[in-house]
Amino acid sequence: MSAVEALLSERYSCRAFLPDPVPDEIIERLFGAAQRTASWCNTQPWQVHLLGGEAISRFSREITEHVLSHEQSADLGMPEYEDVYLERRRESGFALYSALGIERSDREARGLQMLKNFTFFGAPHTAIITTDRALGTYGAVDCGGYVSNLLLTAQSLGLGSIAQAAIAMYADFVRQWLELPEDRAVVCAVSFGYADPEEPANAFRTTRADLDVVVRRVGE
Repeated sequence: MSAVEALLSERYSCRAFLPDPVPDEIIERLFGAAQRTASWCNTQPWQVHLLGGEAISRFSREITEHVLSHEQSADLGMPEYEDVYLERRRESGFALYSALGIERSDREARGLQMLKNFTFFGAPHTAIITTDRALGTYGAVDCGGYVSNLLLTAQSLGLGSIAQAAIAMYADFVRQWLELPEDRAVVCAVSFGYADPEEPANAFRTTRADLDVVVRRVGE
């Protein structure tokens, strides 16, 4: 197995972190590697606001309060989960709840677990990623590549990480809090740190569709 295959096999979405901050030199390596991400016409549309320390604590408190009292507002639009996509989403959610001992009928416990998205699962760092609105879909796609490389590099450096679209569902709040100009669209956050190995939330793994479901060979 190649190094890349191993990283892809080992990586998972970390949902519980130790409080220890990541040393600056490791953070520099993480973002330095991700900066090599390929992009459409080398536009490199991603910009990153990296929060840690008191900033992430304050942001967590304030966005949680906002979520509890405001409607969603996403720059990139709201996803519509139907058919197989809805099935996969449900399977992932139920697997998480099962690992945590949360019954499907326990809406309160499920709601509290959802809110952990906005405390970044206790991560000491979160990177909020935005794109240039004028680049449209391709700018967002490029940011997706950047996020994937962040996740894999974090794994290679012994870090846990998770990509979080949840904050993008409240883009108006994020824009105001970070004082973003209107030409920036909020894509997602990537929270990272050292995984808590004792937390059940870090024990479950999502499944992947078989190749014959997603790959169609043409001309062979």
